[in-house]
Amino acid sequence: MVKRLVLVLGDQLSKPLSALRAADKDTDLIVMAEVADEAGYAPHHPKKIALVLSAMRHFAAELEQDGWQVAYTRLDDPEASTSIVGAVMRRAQEHCTTTVIATAPGEWRLHRALEAAPLSMTLLPDDRFVCSLDAFNAWAEGRKELRMEYFYREMRRKTGLMMEGDKPAGGKWNYDHDNRKPASGDMLRPAPMQFTPDEITEEVLNLVETRFGDNFGALRPFHFAVTRAQALRALDHFATTLLAGFGDYQDAMLQDDKFLHHSLLSPYLNIGLLNPVEICQRVVEEWKAGRVPINAAEGFIRQVIGWREYVRGIYFREGPDYTARNALGHDRDLPALYWGAETGMNCLSHAVAQTRDEAYAHHIQRLMVTGNFALLAGVDPAQVHEWYLAVYADAFEWVEAPNTLGMSQFADGGIIASKPYVSSGNYIAKMSDYCGSCAYSVKDKTRPKACPFNLLYWDFLIRHRDRFKGNPRMGQMYHTWDRMDEDRKQAVLDGAAEVLSRLDAGEAV
Repeated sequence: MVKRLVLVLGDQLSKPLSALRAADKDTDLIVMAEVADEAGYAPHHPKKIALVLSAMRHFAAELEQDGWQVAYTRLDDPEASTSIVGAVMRRAQEHCTTTVIATAPGEWRLHRALEAAPLSMTLLPDDRFVCSLDAFNAWAEGRKELRMEYFYREMRRKTGLMMEGDKPAGGKWNYDHDNRKPASGDMLRPAPMQFTPDEITEEVLNLVETRFGDNFGALRPFHFAVTRAQALRALDHFATTLLAGFGDYQDAMLQDDKFLHHSLLSPYLNIGLLNPVEICQRVVEEWKAGRVPINAAEGFIRQVIGWREYVRGIYFREGPDYTARNALGHDRDLPALYWGAETGMNCLSHAVAQTRDEAYAHHIQRLMVTGNFALLAGVDPAQVHEWYLAVYADAFEWVEAPNTLGMSQFADGGIIASKPYVSSGNYIAKMSDYCGSCAYSVKDKTRPKACPFNLLYWDFLIRHRDRFKGNPRMGQMYHTWDRMDEDRKQAVLDGAAEVLSRLDAGEAV
């Protein structure tokens, strides 16, 4: 007889999960379910859906091999419920129990649904992170500014990663200054490890093709890891072949190289196939062996135990209304170019096409190309958030929303970012090769050939001058504008108005 149900969600595919540690193999039943609500609450990229479903099926099989009783529901099961709560209720009725244990979900939406379920529900903390939510709140309490850099230092001290006693290895906490080099094409540069779909994955791909074939994004070819063993191989491959160049080129963009030195490990980390400390320990191992420079190792672990942990803390500290914030009052609809419509802007065209094909773009493509344009154009941040949540394989709301609404769109009013991350086309020209084959000229500051980033940059600053004129990191830009002659100012603003008018009319820019 089943004593309790143990719910395992699609982004909790970790055997050391707190709910599994609290469970009893002899008397408890693992409940896993593919449900329509989770697959469809956003128009998820088909690759993202396939990754989660295939990884879930493989994980369930591993649990059964380990001796667990598993009740697994497939999406195409005629008896399948449409919701997670419905799936749990179904199993509760079948096995005459109302007692459920689960690891707390990573999204407010699911958290509230499970707490409201008419069951005896115990939600255990998700301790697969370095920093608990209570510890983050204790760190944040009383601080005027919640800056990631200071939080990151605490995580370094807590983990001991790249520490020499109480001091950071090499004498510096942060080597970001060394990590801003543009890259050149290299036909011999290794690529992240790819995996051939097995029978389980092929079955999932056929299902996703049938159910979600109209969603934005290419389903095939599909090369993601779907098991922990594969994810560990991907980690080792990154550490031995790509990590050494990660620091120098982490901000670079090349139109003919989608991945450069990036790891593509975040989807595996965010669904539970890898854990943050083991990733960082593998990176430190390469650094200690002298095979990678300190800026590469430090830059990577900062993303994992610094930024990732920090945004999770912000998401839960700020509460369920965080995704509704719109500090700048932006209300323009997301342009069709984000869904693949024609654009003459080569950087946006490549970033969106890569997103369509791979369910992936690296952090600078997201922040300084697609995010920068949406912010400069005044796009409704809720629509931007929904797009990022849908199109990237590593996007789950706890990690995606603070990155989008806080870091990218400044919709939280400055909780995460001390200033908006906006730039003209000069930044993209410096860090990429996109501008050389663009329909616009990044060197032109006024129409008709001016890069739209150049025009919208100043338009954004002037629209929000009252808010940002006192920001010490932005004052110089306003001084530059004030020194321009009036004819040039008007030409810039007229050019920006034309770009925005074309966006509003649904015309290509």
